[in-house]
Amino acid sequence: MKFTILPALIAVAFDSLPVNAWFRVPCTTPLVQGTDLTSYYASYVKAYLFNTIHDSLERIDPIISPGMIPSNHVHTVHGANGFASNSTYDTLRLSTCSSCLVAQDMSNYWFAKLYFRDPKTKKFEPVPDGGLLVYYENRGDGDVSNGGAGLKAFPPGFIMISGDPTRRSRKYSTGQGSQAELAERAVEWECLRYTSSTAGYSSVDNGPGFPNTDCESGLNARIHMPACWDGVNLDSPDHVSHTAFLSGLDNGACPSTHPVPLMKLLDPTGFSWHADFQNGWDTEALQNAIDKCNNPNDPTGTGITEACSFLTVQSNATLAGECKITPQVNETIDGVLDRLPGCNPLQDGPQDAILQTDAKCSDMTSAAYRRLRFRIFRDILVGLALPLVWAMLLAL
Repeated sequence: MKFTILPALIAVAFDSLPVNAWFRVPCTTPLVQGTDLTSYYASYVKAYLFNTIHDSLERIDPIISPGMIPSNHVHTVHGANGFASNSTYDTLRLSTCSSCLVAQDMSNYWFAKLYFRDPKTKKFEPVPDGGLLVYYENRGDGDVSNGGAGLKAFPPGFIMISGDPTRRSRKYSTGQGSQAELAERAVEWECLRYTSSTAGYSSVDNGPGFPNTDCESGLNARIHMPACWDGVNLDSPDHVSHTAFLSGLDNGACPSTHPVPLMKLLDPTGFSWHADFQNGWDTEALQNAIDKCNNPNDPTGTGITEACSFLTVQSNATLAGECKITPQVNETIDGVLDRLPGCNPLQDGPQDAILQTDAKCSDMTSAAYRRLRFRIFRDILVGLALPLVWAMLLAL
């Protein structure tokens, strides 16, 4: 699975590698009623134009903070209208509609909301997005096209996340191949350009942090979800350990610890962006789509969701306005803000951020920030002292 968050300007998302079978689930209307935003939305080589979408902002998270209202930070939420702070597979299957394209998919997809901080006024504003496009891709050695036994549908109750909200800098060399490095590489920000390449950012270059140059056509945010499962646990204490990435992120083998291959779902720095998936699929419909909508000689092999007889595609009108829920948190989270919603003071890094809750929110004089400043000061001292120590040792 790959999440592609499109800007409020027209963008085209290209898949760089061929696949045997795959389909797209556009989620153009965020679920929670919010502010109207006129946007363009596009996918692969065909552009889909929708007149109006609703910017969905909600500070709940049934995976990280089940039952807690509010949760730590704001999310944009797509999918089934059974979404709640304590939603489960069973409650999602009872949903009466979904803001995403495929009727058999009552899953929820949510990701951290991006805010812009004006360098002059120091105020925060939510950045509008042009919708969510979820790629369901047959990737990896487990796919039948690569000689594998075939990919498996997500089991009932399965959840997963990708990304780390505390991350503030790159920690690994790209291509190292460890699961930690793959998790870091899974988050991409694409600078969409219509002029020549500047500062290393062309129309196809991606990076884990925000680009350091103007992007005339906006930002395209992508996050790759794990495509391997341990076959036992539907979740894990960290919501990560029961899943793993393919050895090449976009292709390759599952590790022996996570042998079950699945469909691949394609801060100030951008390193902390993350996304969550709570399965609500009709398992039989998804497995049939995986196994039988995979003919490379007809439209099912080219990503045309409508060509798969096991998937019912909703109308644009349904997507655009009928599936909505009322916000569960009563707070101001859009418009011009003095601070980010919740307890989320800026922490530039490169150290990992300290996450805080509303109940124990601190200001810059609090114990938590004294610890943060001490950690930063300690790291600076260590960085300055090590060269001096080495010089002294070499002089002996």
